[in-house]
Amino acid sequence: MNRRNDILLVDGYNMIGAWPMLEKLKEIHLEEARDKLLDMLADYQGFSGMTVYVIFDAHQVPGLGATYRHHKLTIVYTKEKETADECIERLVTELTARRRNVFVATSDLVEQHVAFGKGALRLSARELLINIQQNRKQIELTLREDIPVKRNTLDGNLSLDVRTKLERLRRGGK
Repeated sequence: MNRRNDILLVDGYNMIGAWPMLEKLKEIHLEEARDKLLDMLADYQGFSGMTVYVIFDAHQVPGLGATYRHHKLTIVYTKEKETADECIERLVTELTARRRNVFVATSDLVEQHVAFGKGALRLSARELLINIQQNRKQIELTLREDIPVKRNTLDGNLSLDVRTKLERLRRGGK
C-alpha cells in the first residue's frame, strides 16, 4: 500500500503509557522513553513513507508550545492550556482538508471517536506497535537478502605466479 501522502498523528505520551517497554522506561527516565519512541517512529516513517507528527501534551507547562523537526519527524509540544487531544483535533481538521489520509494513533477512545468524526482514520497504540514490529522484521529480512554472500576464496589471496602453477597442476601438468 502506498502511504507516501498519508499522515500519522501520534499522541506521544499515550504511546509511552501504552507500550510496555516504554512504560517501564518512563518509570526510570521519561526523556529516554520519549527518545526511544521518537527513534521507533523515525524508523517507521522511513520504512512506511508516511509523514509522522508526534504530539506531546504540555498543557500544564507555561509557554507558547513548540514545533520542531527531529529524525525527519515533526514534533509538537502543545501550547499552554492546550491538550494533546485538542492539538490533534486541530491538526486533523487542517490536514484532512488537503485530501490526504490522516491516521490518529491513540488509545484514548474519546479521542479516537472525535478524530474519526473529523475524517481521520483510527489506530490504537497496540495496532501501531504491531505495525512498527512488522516493519522492523521486514527491514531485517530486506537487509539479510541484500547482503551478498562473500565467499572466502583462496584464489583472491594468491599471487599470479602461484595461481598459474596450481592451474597447471589441476590440468595434469607440472
